Amino acid sequence: MTDYSDEHLKSILQRTKTVAVVGVSISPVRPSYYVARYLSLKGYQVIPVNPGHAGKDLFGQTVRGNLSEITEPVDMVDIFRRSEAVPPIVDEALEAFPNLQTIWMQIGIEHAEAAAKAQARSVDVIMNRCPKIEYQRLFGELRMGGFSTGIISSKL
Repeated sequence: MTDYSDEHLKSILQRTKTVAVVGVSISPVRPSYYVARYLSLKGYQVIPVNPGHAGKDLFGQTVRGNLSEITEPVDMVDIFRRSEAVPPIVDEALEAFPNLQTIWMQIGIEHAEAAAKAQARSVDVIMNRCPKIEYQRLFGELRMGGFSTGIISSKL
């Protein structure tokens, strides 16, 4: 299922405090970078996870090689990996974070079996969506044509 109510998505984004972003890039032109950066600017604690960049600093956090290296509680795991890579990530997340609330799979990423496994543990699962886009849409920050949807004033 990838049809989620706005109320459900909003409640997830409001209750989440700490997000582990699996597959984050350190390159500012990559979607995983700017989504993670956006979330950090919105007040979420973002813990970057990427074995290829482990030990580097990103958004004031040390990049972890895997979820098991994270010692603090995590509310949401945001996955930027191909669909076929999802099952072991979900398994590791369920093992590492007993109070995990949400598994979020980015646009284009879905895995029904992994989702069912997480849901069986009372973890919410969002597939084929982006938390940055949903945050902007649900909290009135969506930009259209390069301009904010808010009122624009200028002095000429």
